[in-house]
Amino acid sequence: MTKHNNVDPAGRRHFLKASLAAAGGAALWSSFPSLGLAAQSAGPLETKSAKLGFIALSDAAPLFVADEKGFFAKHGMTEVQVLKQSSWGTTRDNLVLGSASNGIDGAHILTPMPYLLSTGAMTANNVPTPMYILARLNLAGQGISVGKEYQDLKVGLDLAEFRQALAAKQNGGSPVRAAMTFPGGTHDLWIRYWMAAGGIDPNQDIATIVVPPPQMVANMKVGSMDTFCVGEPWNEQLINQGIGYSALTTGEIWAGHPEKAFAMRADYVDQHPNATKALLKAIMEAQIFCEQPENRAEVAQICAKRRWINAPVKDIINRMQGHFDYGTGRIVENSPHQMRFWKDHASYPFQSHDLWFLTENMRWGYLPTDLDTQALIARVNREDLWRAAAAELGVDKADLPASTSRGVETFFDGKQFDPENPMAYLDSLAIKKLA
Repeated sequence: MTKHNNVDPAGRRHFLKASLAAAGGAALWSSFPSLGLAAQSAGPLETKSAKLGFIALSDAAPLFVADEKGFFAKHGMTEVQVLKQSSWGTTRDNLVLGSASNGIDGAHILTPMPYLLSTGAMTANNVPTPMYILARLNLAGQGISVGKEYQDLKVGLDLAEFRQALAAKQNGGSPVRAAMTFPGGTHDLWIRYWMAAGGIDPNQDIATIVVPPPQMVANMKVGSMDTFCVGEPWNEQLINQGIGYSALTTGEIWAGHPEKAFAMRADYVDQHPNATKALLKAIMEAQIFCEQPENRAEVAQICAKRRWINAPVKDIINRMQGHFDYGTGRIVENSPHQMRFWKDHASYPFQSHDLWFLTENMRWGYLPTDLDTQALIARVNREDLWRAAAAELGVDKADLPASTSRGVETFFDGKQFDPENPMAYLDSLAIKKLA
């Protein structure tokens, strides 16, 4: 991976201003034994407690399942609290506080956020909060939706007609807006990639706004935006309420793309390495449970509960099981782009994927292009702890990635990201806004 210099204060201030303004493949284990997986430990637990945050999204299911099915307790973490956060801005603020100050120790989180916290790019006064990424929680399974006023266009990967419709609306004096969930987060990057690939400059041709995931549907209903990107179940709920339809699921942009992460404050991990591995083992077991097709209906029932997502099961279950009705007459059964929790190394935090997220944050001016990505990833990505936890859990060595890189990635528009040369990828992109 390419080396660059450290984050500069101007870049941090740029991101801080934007984020504070927005704050309001291997096969599955052959037998899935148990889940009677090994529960070995390298030593006594330093603590049995942890406070973990989540946003009401289906990809937080491993945390819900680890709590409900007793996996945290199985691994000795009997005092884990899984706490709902109202927005990604709230998640950030509570991670900065830490549990000692009535915040949280870790979270279900947008993959770029631990990096933006660790650099101080999105914290008050640019004070870094060191974070570690410990696992990926899922692959794919997010969606881009558009409002009902564009129903006849059947918007998808091709944006030609949608681009014309947005321009006409704007020329007529009406604002056009795209909503995402947090500046520099995964949803922001997916919708920006999609629009830019279709010739829409997200910084010039449309206003981008921030809306917390559970509020997306209500905001679309009152006309706050023309399109949005968010995780499930909010895309399916939009269709069920007759407010809009799905243009695409994000796996169509980048097949098998990384999405959420499980991350914790570095001080918690450094002080409690065995407890951290216990948390990881519990979450891994939950990911294996969530991956099994025969468990998906139960996982949807768990997600629907008031304490978790608090949405009707009918808004969750179909896409959880891989059945995608786009609301346009297009129906895909057993979609290859359904959310993965364990299959295809879904849990392993590839460093090459973290590099892509950092490079895209550079693309849109959230981070400076002279960032030392190699040093930052080495500091934040703790795939070594993931591997240690996997060994204690008894994961077959054949099911472990051979490398910290998944290699060259190809996107729907033909662009390729080579982690050995991220600047070549950045240079190849026509629409961008570098810091």
